Amino acid sequence: MKGRLLHHEKLAKYTSWRVGGPAERLYIPHDRADLIEFVKGLPAGEPVFWMGLGSNLLVRDGGIRGTVINTKGRLRAMSLLEDGTVYVEAGVPCAHVARFCCEQGLVGAEFLAGIPGTMGGALKMNAGAFGGETWGIVKHVDMLNAAGEVARRNPEDFTVAYRSVKGCEGEWFLSALLILAHGDTAASQQKIRELLEKRAKTQPTNQPSCGSVFKNPEGDHAARLIEQTGLKGYALGGACVSEKHANFIVNTGNATAAEIEALIKMVQIKVEEKQGVVLHTEVCMVGEVEVDDG
Repeated sequence: MKGRLLHHEKLAKYTSWRVGGPAERLYIPHDRADLIEFVKGLPAGEPVFWMGLGSNLLVRDGGIRGTVINTKGRLRAMSLLEDGTVYVEAGVPCAHVARFCCEQGLVGAEFLAGIPGTMGGALKMNAGAFGGETWGIVKHVDMLNAAGEVARRNPEDFTVAYRSVKGCEGEWFLSALLILAHGDTAASQQKIRELLEKRAKTQPTNQPSCGSVFKNPEGDHAARLIEQTGLKGYALGGACVSEKHANFIVNTGNATAAEIEALIKMVQIKVEEKQGVVLHTEVCMVGEVEVDDG
């Protein structure tokens, strides 16, 4: 193997919330081929969890059993193909995809500039921002299964909805082929600048968070409901509902995953009590609850 295999590696430094217990094993692949060989060599039934930039993710304080594969800075190949489609591997940050497409004179991927994760994570949850969604520009994807076999899948092989992608269970996203229209590069660059300016003005980009915590209810916004409930600035330990955007929970410096999860549940309870709306989480919560041996 050309990659790095680490044991009992704390995941806090790999997540955008800066919290999380250890991975039993953490593998950082060298490239796509190395990753495929590593997966082929895993024991049958080995639990595998994939991480990119660690956004949209809450790793509990007890950590993750099995093997965690981290693609940050890996699986980063991206190219414009002869037919005008764009090949993107799962580890490429969404913001890089937006800029690359713009530089190639392609439009329709600008919204990716507002997603603080990798292409693999965006594919997994149909990530979106500013009115755009990931699966709206996907031609097909390459998937890897636990036996190390690669299969090509089309969008119709999945059930894609708002922040939800189901289908092809037991397989993981390796890469995608994006299909976009030709357009005005200057206009696309301006749109990306405007989206990033809007994000900086409305979201706590200078504090550790996971991105949006809750899905927007149909016809409404989670942030509005949370703010109307009077929860902006509410804190549990080091976890705090952002004063800047109520659908963000920030780590003020010393939060634990347990505090963040408790605050998420409290927000759900209070919003349902006062607004009559059940908020569903967008963030993925994984791992073991830390056991207090004392």
